[in-house]
Amino acid sequence: MKNIEAKFIKSSSNLKECPKEKLPEFVFYGRSNVGKSSLINMLVNNKNLSKISSKPGKTKLINHFIVNKNIYFVDLPGYGWAKTSKKDRKKWDNMIKDFLLKSIKLALVFILIDSRLKPQKIDIDFINFLGKNNIPINLIYTKCDKINTSNVNKNIDNFNKELLKTWKEIPTFFITSSIKKTGRETIINYIINTYKSLIIN
Repeated sequence: MKNIEAKFIKSSSNLKECPKEKLPEFVFYGRSNVGKSSLINMLVNNKNLSKISSKPGKTKLINHFIVNKNIYFVDLPGYGWAKTSKKDRKKWDNMIKDFLLKSIKLALVFILIDSRLKPQKIDIDFINFLGKNNIPINLIYTKCDKINTSNVNKNIDNFNKELLKTWKEIPTFFITSSIKKTGRETIINYIINTYKSLIIN
């Protein structure tokens, strides 16, 4: 899909400030600097839609983007902010968990994972948190262009092994590169099909 209309709607500091229009929310979340903004820009073919920074912790609010006038993409602040105060980390953590647990428009949460890294406890812990709260999730492995394919597959296999310690089956996952647009069509089609199933039901 080439023709995607997307625009920024607003940034919110809590759930009550979020847009009131009842459109399905597809959320992008993961460790700080994992590539959330780059991925969103790649998916909608607009490199300037979501602000990108090389410094972790740039996104500090709940950011809503409307896509093709019928769904929201939501960019959340990343977890694992090493250079942020404990007070701010706690505030963001509470804001995000409140949003994820209470938003009635939540359609799907994409958890982004850096494909270059071995399994990280912080990723596993948050995926388990979402699973325990019955929040629908998929996994997106980012930056697959940064290392060779065999290492990407090895890291994914190791991550899956860690997940199977607490999950009966592995959530659907995608392998991506925002630079090469790897995985774009697959994810877009998955979102479209998920949206259609929500409308039917």
